[in-house]
Parts: sequence; C-alpha cells; structure tokens
Amino acid sequence: MSHPQRYELLLIPDHSRTRTGAPGRPIRSAIVAATGETGASGYPRYTGQGMEADIDPETRTVEAVLIDGEELDPGMSVRVADGERRTS
Repeated sequence: MSHPQRYELLLIPDHSRTRTGAPGRPIRSAIVAATGETGASGYPRYTGQGMEADIDPETRTVEAVLIDGEELDPGMSVRVADGERRTS
C-alpha cells in the first residue's frame, strides 16, 4: 500500500478552541490501522480503539468516522494528530 498504515486520531469538542482559534485539547485519542479496504467515501479505511475512519492520505483529512459504532455527535470533530505520531 502506498498510504500510511497507521494514524493517531484525536476527538476534539468544537467549543474547546483556544484564544487563537486553534483546536482545543482532545478528549479522546486512538491509534487506527489500515484495513486494506476502501470506505464509502473512496478513501482508505482505518480502524482501532473504537474508531473507524476513512482518511485522505494526501491531505490527512478524516472524511468519514464512527466512534464506538456511532456517528460523530454535533459539536465534535476528529482530526489526524500533528507531527510524527503518524507511523507507516
């Protein structure tokens, strides 16, 4: 596979933005691994630690996500962690 094999995902409440407008502190994180499948969004599917996500490997954008089998609650977002937490 040409895309990363693992990512760390962060679940962040939208209301927790800092004074600069940057995302606030995550309330949960998960390491997700590539399943080898493509999700309904057309991007590679990753699962792990209660999260299932389709991630665009070029932009590192989470295109679709389930948390513990449920859709994301309004007011929450999921992002790929910055830095070298991504492992191939």
